[in-house]
Amino acid sequence: MGLLIASLAAGCAPKTPQEAAPPVEEQVTENLVPDDAEALEPEIEAAPEVAPGEDLTQTEQAVLNQRFGLLFDLEQHESDEVELFFTYYNHKARKTMARWLERSQPYLPYVRRVFTKYGLPQDLVLLPFVESGYNVKAYSWAGAGGMWQFMRGTGKLYGLKSDWWIDERRDPYKATDAAARHLKDLYDKFGDWYLALAAYNAGEGKIARALKQANCDDFFELTEKNRKLSRRNRLKQETRHYVPKFIAISKIFQNLDTLGFEPVSWDMEYEITPVKVPGGTDLLALARAGGMSWKEFHELNPAFRRQVSPPHMEATAYLPANKADKMIAYLDEPGSRPYAGYTRYRVRSGDSWWVISRRYGVPINVLKSVNNTRSNTLRPGQYVMVPGHGSSASAIASAAPGESSSSATSSSSAAKTRAIAAKRGNYVVRSGDTLWSIAQSFNTTVSTLRKSNGLRTSRLRIGQKLYIPNSTDAATKQAVKEAEKVKAQLVQYKVRRGDNLYSISRKFGVKVSDLCHWNAISTSTTIYEGQKLKVYVQ
Repeated sequence: MGLLIASLAAGCAPKTPQEAAPPVEEQVTENLVPDDAEALEPEIEAAPEVAPGEDLTQTEQAVLNQRFGLLFDLEQHESDEVELFFTYYNHKARKTMARWLERSQPYLPYVRRVFTKYGLPQDLVLLPFVESGYNVKAYSWAGAGGMWQFMRGTGKLYGLKSDWWIDERRDPYKATDAAARHLKDLYDKFGDWYLALAAYNAGEGKIARALKQANCDDFFELTEKNRKLSRRNRLKQETRHYVPKFIAISKIFQNLDTLGFEPVSWDMEYEITPVKVPGGTDLLALARAGGMSWKEFHELNPAFRRQVSPPHMEATAYLPANKADKMIAYLDEPGSRPYAGYTRYRVRSGDSWWVISRRYGVPINVLKSVNNTRSNTLRPGQYVMVPGHGSSASAIASAAPGESSSSATSSSSAAKTRAIAAKRGNYVVRSGDTLWSIAQSFNTTVSTLRKSNGLRTSRLRIGQKLYIPNSTDAATKQAVKEAEKVKAQLVQYKVRRGDNLYSISRKFGVKVSDLCHWNAISTSTTIYEGQKLKVYVQ
């Protein structure tokens, strides 16, 4: 698996920081194989040979000799290759076939509805077994992806977006619609379903050239004349086996019970609500709004390659029907859970876009796009938002250079401490406060304050709530009153036309830097009319 991903991703190093960022649509082509890509199972590409003693049983032979059932309306063709694959998936690859059948159950009803809508033969709902074993995460050595195994170029022709942010070839719903349209186009061109299937595998041009040289219009006749074709037009073994393999799997599928397989359930379709999400949506926060883990959300939305939706386009997310209301409510108010899918990185002395890109494995132009900047300059103390990758590697990558995964775990523990401290906070930081002055006022130590509040630095911000342990004197009671007072003075300001961070800070008499801290943004962040900002008014 590692070799697959490495070979397809080779030569995709980020550009240097000095290069100007091109438009977003053109810039995100790096590393086009997702981290969770799965190689095609060997049973997909196998060219089986019947082993000694592997003859068909009487029941299996009877099934092989049957014409297609009521659900299937393609004509029957018998060949040695059909029997070869029929035997293979009933015997040697039987466990694999059973696994594919189970994996197909959430998708089969939808595929059948789409193919019915386009007037396609119902047999074709079985084509993903031949292509990928109904695996939405499958990638071939040549870069074909998803359960329909679209190449990027063909996918693009049928509206499937594929870049650093998203790969809609892995969207089982969009890819199914695209596959139906593609198959319909191929049938319209060749007028024969077996030739259309061969063209789906080898390409429309390849089959057209082979038919012209062979002077025939039938798939099985074409395979008989294959050796006489020029090397350029000759069909590969994969294509010659493609249709017989499809017929063999069709015969198995229509006789599962007879052949001893568990029957497929048509009642296991995912109950989902498709919604449009705007560019740059925090998908991790969206998942959490529905009480879902990232793994659960990504199971329904395998097309997303990051925990943030593509900033340059509207995308489709599939939400569990029983949780959709809460998640749609989050989309209506995205500021309620800001940047949960991002790492908020504070720029240090010596940092550059290139250094941050290498540290997090995110292309430079993507970092600039997320942070709404084309500038090559970074300042120490500035914050940069980094999209999450949707894997445990992101948490480890978030650690500073020299930190181990245990350090990252420690950071997570500190974050939990800060969250608890904020809930039970009994002191509100005021202008001029430092940890030392607060410690002196409450007869405690700076170390105690830092541990109790999960602070990694001594930096404080006005309005921040701190927990002062073991303090019951008058000063603490006064601090509680101050906390309630400041809380009452928190203003949710709605940005108006013509506003900018400087004008808003002047309006409320606060610093631009404080305004940025309170809202987890940087001074270069673009604000929009109607956006809500938190302002602590003294």
